[in-house]
This record gives sequence, structure tokens and C-alpha cells, in this order.
Amino acid sequence: MSLSIAAWSYSYFLWQVSPDRESALFWCRMLSAAAVFIPVCTFRFVLSILNKRDFLQKALVLFGCSLSAIFVVLSFTPLIVKDIRPKMSFSFWPDAGPLYILYLVLFFGYVLYGAFLMINQYHLLSSSGKNQTKYVLLAFLLGFTGGATNFPLWYNINMLPVGNILVAVHVCIITYAIARYRLMDVTLAVTRTGIFIAVYTLVLGLPFAAAFSFKNLLGDYFGPSWWIWPLGLMAVLATSGPFLYIYLERKAEDRLLKEQRRYQETLKQASVGMTRIRDLRRLLDLITHIVTKTVRIAYAAIYLYDAESDQFLLQVCRDKGRTPMAKLTSHNPLVTWISLKREPLLYEEIKRKMQDTKEEVFKLLEENMRLLFASVIVPSFLEDRFMGFIVLGEKVSGKIYSREDLDVFQVLASQAALAIENAQFYEETKQMQEQVAQAEKMATIGTMADGLSHQINNRFYALSLIAGDTLDTIKTADTSKCSPEVREMIEQVNHALDRIQSNVIQGGEVVKGILKYTRKGEEGFAALTLDQILDGTLEMVQYKIKLSEVDIVRSYPKDTPLIKGNQVQLQEVFFNFIDNAYDAIVERKTMLEEKGYRGRITVFAAAKEENLEIIIEDNGMGIKDDFSKKVFTPFFTTKTSSRKGTGLGLYVIRRIIADIHKGKISFESAYKVGTRFVVELPLAE
Repeated sequence: MSLSIAAWSYSYFLWQVSPDRESALFWCRMLSAAAVFIPVCTFRFVLSILNKRDFLQKALVLFGCSLSAIFVVLSFTPLIVKDIRPKMSFSFWPDAGPLYILYLVLFFGYVLYGAFLMINQYHLLSSSGKNQTKYVLLAFLLGFTGGATNFPLWYNINMLPVGNILVAVHVCIITYAIARYRLMDVTLAVTRTGIFIAVYTLVLGLPFAAAFSFKNLLGDYFGPSWWIWPLGLMAVLATSGPFLYIYLERKAEDRLLKEQRRYQETLKQASVGMTRIRDLRRLLDLITHIVTKTVRIAYAAIYLYDAESDQFLLQVCRDKGRTPMAKLTSHNPLVTWISLKREPLLYEEIKRKMQDTKEEVFKLLEENMRLLFASVIVPSFLEDRFMGFIVLGEKVSGKIYSREDLDVFQVLASQAALAIENAQFYEETKQMQEQVAQAEKMATIGTMADGLSHQINNRFYALSLIAGDTLDTIKTADTSKCSPEVREMIEQVNHALDRIQSNVIQGGEVVKGILKYTRKGEEGFAALTLDQILDGTLEMVQYKIKLSEVDIVRSYPKDTPLIKGNQVQLQEVFFNFIDNAYDAIVERKTMLEEKGYRGRITVFAAAKEENLEIIIEDNGMGIKDDFSKKVFTPFFTTKTSSRKGTGLGLYVIRRIIADIHKGKISFESAYKVGTRFVVELPLAE
């Protein structure tokens, strides 16, 4: 495009400074021959920056090149430039030939269609593409509007070509866009231009050389029609020229982009194989290793979203000499920007926007990318879920990241999201299996409770007998003749035996409570008061938690209606409620360190149609929104340590309430505020 504009400009200059009519006519026709390639080259340029490769557009380029080659030949005949004569202030100005109107249709048709494509595709482009297109559109508006001021005088409309200066502005704007907004790979562009010059020098030069060199010889053989043969040769070469250009261009690109295409193909293959890796750490190490070694990048890191902390945490990085940020919150401007735009982010673009616009958001983005040592950030999405992002440093070679690079990285990131999801699911499955095994162990212990309690009670009974017999022996013994030291020792032994008997009694009560708790369903369904259930629950739960650290508030009337249920199973339900509430209270107390805070568990109850609605409310840590849909899922736990629970409690509770008692259960929770469970149980008849 720039070459054709340059050829037009130089011909224009030589036409204006021509000393005679013959030379002015020649350079005017050279100007037309050069200008005819401007529209088709401009159209090809538009397709390149829009990355359009449709068959129709390719066909239009080939058609335009062939038609332009024909118009080059016609430019040296009166069909395009009819004659030249003085007009207005010009010594020599051309008159339009009969086919010049077709020349104008070709010119404006391709330019306007290219502008239409840019406007139509603008909203689909990346931020980088929008910047590029914005400058190209501005250049087109100025350059072609300015150049069009030449045409009226061709048809004897007295209007001076005052807009010619804007053609130079057009070139300057395009040059600025190339340098500042990475409009193209300059090496590749120069190579393509060189191929274009070589091909069309052959297409146009060979017929002219044949005409001038063999004019006399051709005249002797073919007479006055000798010029048909050079024209036919030009037509043949003009038809084959575009295909030759495409072939040579492809070969040159294969050579120039050999290394780039090699690593792009490697990354594509690696992205397919990643989904077979189940170990998350090994997967992340593999991704960074492949990227850094294949593309030869100085630095790479991967951040993944952690729902529990609501942060993006650094999982792995290569190049230990750098210390990047370990985490970014979900409200970080960089994270917010990426999640909204869903496209790779380039540091150089953000830096330029920061300098150009002075907007605060670009300043924050630039600062975060600098702290991450990021030349490019590639987001990883699984459908609409933002999984994380890959940070890439600068290339060791110093080359820029091309659009093809970014496309491949996006494919890699998409495949990585799927592979990471698979690896995380596999790890969760392993944990689930471990929890199932632990739950089975606990269930086995429950089935052994009868035998264990019998054995423990026998030991307690033996200890009680031994302590009682010893106390009786001491009481009947005459200690009057013993020394004061011995009498004091006997009193201490007597006190110790009393304590043993007291603890034996307490131990027996504990065993009785465990046995009562594990014998599910033996008592069947009966009419129960809420106090009966709570009293039994508190009797059991006191051996696991410190009831003195929380307030248990019964906020319901004494005449609350009776419910129909299994006492042991309902005690298990309330045991879990109180146990979970206590853990949430301890977590809030530890994490928030609120002055004057004290845990509180409140139980409300009121009749609701044929059910009794019971509300168990605490002022503990609460549950995050992300976890709300999972609380009744088997093996899901919100407890701070996986050793404190298997995640079966609320799942079992729902089965007891909904399946066994034909009731309802729901919950509400606000993080750092508290949780409320609402249970509906049928009333006793």
C-alpha cells in the first residue's frame, strides 16, 4: 500500500515539474498506473489487520490485482488519460478517458468496502485491535478525502486539489500506528513488500522490456499490430502474478516464522495432552515448563482462584530469582479488568494507555502487571467461571508477542482450565474417598458401642468395688496409735479414693449417654417436647464442647406443642446444629477478635399449620455465598480443619428431617454475621 502511494507521489511530482507536454503526459500516465494499485493494496491491508481470511475477500483481492494489472496497461492509452492541457493554474492537467469512470469505481469500491469492514468489525476487536483500527480509519478518512480532490479537475470541474497534503498525513498516521501499536511485524512486512515489488516488476517490467527491446523485430513480423503481443504477455503475467505472489509469500513466511510456528504447534499439541494429567501440581509445573522452554520466555507463573479465601493465589512460577505477588484479591483492578474483558492483556499496551489517557485504572493495571513481572497475562475461563490466569514474561529473543501467539496462548489457557478442573476434581474425589473411609470407621465404632460400653462399665464397676472396699477397710482400722504423718497420709488416700468413686460414677454416665446416642431408632416415634430433645442433646454435647463459653437461649413458650419424632435421631440433629454453631463461634472469635463478643445460640419455636417451626440461630462466622449451595452435599465441610468433620453431618440431618420425619429444613447465612437453620416437624396428634 505504501509503495503504491509512494509511486503515485513521485509520479505526481515529476508530472508537475515536467518541462514539456510529452514528458508531462508520460508521468501523468505513470501516476495513473501507480494509483490503480492503491485501492486493492489498501483492501488487502484492511483484511490483514482484521485477520479476515474468508474466501470471498481472498477472491476480491485476486480479482482486484488482476483488474489493476489490466488498468496499468490501459493507463498508457487514451482510454484512461485522453489528453493533457492547461487547466486553471496548472500548465498540464489531464482529461479523463472513456474508461476512467471504471477506474474510479474500482478505486472507491475497494476503499469504501475496506472502511465498511473496519467499522463493522470494530466492536469485535480486542483493545489492541481497536487502537490499530482507530488510527487506520483516521488515516483513510484524511488520505483518501485529500486524494479525491484531484478528480474533479479531470472532468473540467474547476476545483483545485487542495487536499494533497493529507496524503502525506495518511502515511504518517499509518507509520505511527505501526511503531506504537504493533500494527504489523515490520520484518515480515518488508519481506512481503519485497516479494510484491519483485513479482510486479516481472509482471509489468518484462512486457515493457520486450516492447522496447524487440519493437523493430516485432514490427517486421507483425506489422502495425506488434503491440498486441507485449500486451498479451502482460495479461498472462498479470493473471499469474497474484498466484505467484501468494506462493512466494507463503514460502517466505514459512521461513521467517519457522520458529514461531514450531512452538505454536508444540503448544497446541501440549494443550490437548494436558487433560490426561491428574496431579494438579504436576500439571501446573508442566504448563509453565512447556511455555518457558518452547517459547523461550524469561518468566512464567500461574495463579488460580481459591474460593475459600476469595483470592487468586500463586501456584507455581519459573525463574526463582524474581519474587512476584503471592496473591491478588478478587476485587483487585487487574482481576476485575481481566474477568470483564476476557482477553489477553499486554503490558506495553497498558503502559501506553496510561501515558496517553492518564486514567487511574490504567495506572493501577500497569502497577499490578509490573509487580507480577508480566509482559502478557492470559486469562483461563471454564465456560463463565474465571479459573485463573497465566503470567508470561518477556521473550528471551526480545521479539514481540504476535497476534498468532496470543491466539495460541488463549487455546492453551482454555485447555488448561479444563485440565485444572479435572485435576481438582480428582483430588476432591481422593479426599472424599478418605472421608468415606473415616466415616465407615466411625460407623463401625458406633456398632461396637454396646460391647465397648459393657466392657468399660465392667472396669468402672471393678474400680468402684476396689475403692469402696479400701475405704471400708480404712474406716474400720484403728489409727489412734499412728503418728500424725501416717494419719495425714491415710486422709489423703481416703480423699483420693473418694475422687475415684466420684469419677467412676461420672464415667458411667458418659458411657450411658454414648450408648443412648448410638442406639438409633430403638425407641420408635413418640410425642416429644422440644425441652426433652434439647435436654438430651445438651447432656451429650457437653462432653465435646465447652458450654460455658456460649449462651444457649430457649426463646419459646413452655406450652409449645408436642412433635412426633424419634428422640434419639432428633437429638442427633440438634447435636450437629449446636456443634456446628460452636465451631462457627470459635472461628469468629479467633479471626475477628471483636471486643466484647460472646457466642450465642438461640432456639425459637412456633406452631405453623400442622408443623412446629423450629429456628436454631447463632452469631458465629457464617457461611460464604460460594458455599451456600453445598452445605447439604455429602462430604462438604466449612470447618477450618478437615480433621474436625467429615462433612456428613448436615447431609445426614437433611435425611433425618426430610426422609424419616417427613419434615422440611432450610437455612440462611451471612458471612461474619451468623447462620439460621429453619426446621419444620409434624405435630403430635
